[in-house]
Amino acid sequence: MNHTYHIDPDITKAETLPASFYKDEQVFELLKEKVFLKTWQFVGDEQLVKLPEQVYPFVLLENYLTEPMLLSRDGEDKIHCMTNVCTHRGNIIAHHPGSQKNLRCMYHGRRFSLKGEFEHMPEFKEAKDFPRPCDHLHQFPIEQWGPLLFAGLDDDFPFGSVIEKMKERVGFLPIHDFKLDTARSKDYLINAHWALYCDNYLEGFHIPFVHKDLNSALDYGSYTTELYDYCNLQIGYADDDTELFDLPQGHPDFGKKVGAYYYWVFPNMMFNFYPWGLSINVVKPINSSKTKVSFISYVYDESKIESSAGALLDKVEREDEFVVEGVHNGIRSRFYQAGRYSPNMEKGVHHFHRLLASFLSQGG
Repeated sequence: MNHTYHIDPDITKAETLPASFYKDEQVFELLKEKVFLKTWQFVGDEQLVKLPEQVYPFVLLENYLTEPMLLSRDGEDKIHCMTNVCTHRGNIIAHHPGSQKNLRCMYHGRRFSLKGEFEHMPEFKEAKDFPRPCDHLHQFPIEQWGPLLFAGLDDDFPFGSVIEKMKERVGFLPIHDFKLDTARSKDYLINAHWALYCDNYLEGFHIPFVHKDLNSALDYGSYTTELYDYCNLQIGYADDDTELFDLPQGHPDFGKKVGAYYYWVFPNMMFNFYPWGLSINVVKPINSSKTKVSFISYVYDESKIESSAGALLDKVEREDEFVVEGVHNGIRSRFYQAGRYSPNMEKGVHHFHRLLASFLSQGG
């Protein structure tokens, strides 16, 4: 079956991804290798390994990539991200977070440093050409922004460039002071394809029809979308009744009434900045008809939450779920093939679809 898609670069002529994209199980599996293994993922924050000689094992995108990984902070206070799979027989190395001076596999005793370097292996004196570079634990590139940590699996683009692009608008915020708020963090299960959830996020077109409360907090008529290489930005302008950013002089939006900056990063991350802090949304595929979305909140000024555009995150999410699940069911129709884009309001969706088509067409 042909899994090559063409999205016309001219949005005024382009058609959306076809319904078959969201229904094809082979495409769903292909996206693992072609997209998710070629991009970056949010893996948590530095508090997971707060002190030197601490480790934190985790599974990246469980039920989809299901990749066993490990964060460590070595004795020199440097954070590393590596595979949590022993290079001898593939056993999981670390099962629990905590303090460790090194990493030791409980199966046959192979030992690694907290940097992932091979250190010792019993009963291998007679082994020739040992150890080799492949006996070290595989290292994943890691980027840090404030307390936030990101790992690249086989990254096709430098994540630092994405961070710098976001800093252009939100770099004035004290992100080093953002604190994880577990009470405001939550997982949602959605009966829909993961890309449909992203499609919905990437346009403000639906806001007046779906989100009455949010629409009253934002100025729909001024809603704008800006496109970059691997991310895009939706700017939510607001009136004086909504909490606004106190933008410094020299800021690109100085003098404007901005209530929210909504960044989407390819393929599955959203960074929603409000005057009170940040809500990160990570879209996690489970199967072609089920998705988990993790809302992770970082707060630095709790007093601004109730009067901001992000005050009703749970209500807005439930409204989004309803329409996204409706689309998921609707595209199962034999009589729906593809749609068209609003040139003004669906630039972000068009951008997403072009990236998906581009990554799927690449070899390897």
